[in-house]
Amino acid sequence: MPKHILIVDDSKTVRNLVAFIMKKEGFKVTTAEDGLDGLEKLYAAEQVDLIVSDVNMPRMDGLTFIKTVREQETYRDIPIVVLSTEGQDKDIQIGLTIGANLYMVKPAQPEKLVRNVKMLLG
Repeated sequence: MPKHILIVDDSKTVRNLVAFIMKKEGFKVTTAEDGLDGLEKLYAAEQVDLIVSDVNMPRMDGLTFIKTVREQETYRDIPIVVLSTEGQDKDIQIGLTIGANLYMVKPAQPEKLVRNVKMLLG
């Protein structure tokens, strides 16, 4: 069974691009347009193996989304990759401190994103 990746980003272009890249690598993909949508899709999914999330989004931002995921026993160990335009050291530090496993700055090289996702999935 292919690993399932949840992509949470308010940019349809980014969602579609990351989804395309991951599907090409054989992953099952679900997309969400913000943190609230992301939580709904996460709760509705049978299993999510990894999350790729933006930070700046309407309704619920990525940091709140990640905190919410990490607070729940069921989802605590899902690897999370932040993919954001916010690339200053303080932004990266905050993302990693609240529970992201990896922080990548947009635009990320597709090969590097795939390599990191595969690494996190073991």
